[in-house]
Amino acid sequence: MKAEIQRILQNSIEVQRDLLNQVDIIHQIADVLIETLKAGRKILICGNGGSAADAQHMAGELVGRFLKDRPPYRAIALTTDTSTLTALANDYGYEAVFSRQVEALADAGDALVALSTSGDSPNILQAVGSAKALEAVTIGLSGQDGGKLKELADICLCAAAHDSPSIQEAHGVVIHVLCALIEQALSG
Repeated sequence: MKAEIQRILQNSIEVQRDLLNQVDIIHQIADVLIETLKAGRKILICGNGGSAADAQHMAGELVGRFLKDRPPYRAIALTTDTSTLTALANDYGYEAVFSRQVEALADAGDALVALSTSGDSPNILQAVGSAKALEAVTIGLSGQDGGKLKELADICLCAAAHDSPSIQEAHGVVIHVLCALIEQALSG
């Protein structure tokens, strides 16, 4: 069992270490999100499963606080309204649960952060398509080769892993880095 623990931890360390090769992409994403908020626009965030939890986590850090007390930032996790999610899934299909919300809530100049470990989740891809049609900036957080999300999103960070847990761990680190940079830029 100890060998398995060490293997899992070593894999996580390697995936995190690879993020150092993506500093420019993380910086680019941070700049977009900072400019979005400076312009009085909002950030919409979506994902499935563990990525839904990451979407909620990111929104919570931005609306609440990350490291310091400051005014709240405009961020909405599209994963939290169960009545809306289930109504949309029932009436339009699960593929539309995020795109329909994007169509209702997004404006030109907003940003959509779309999390998909495979980069191929149909509901995430539809949400990105809807956001682009509304002239919102689209940011993907994915894994492996980024899937279709890498091609569709304006910016896409791909964690260097093939399993969802490792990808989600990397996304969690990136989310924390983004929240720290946003808070630093907007609140001094």
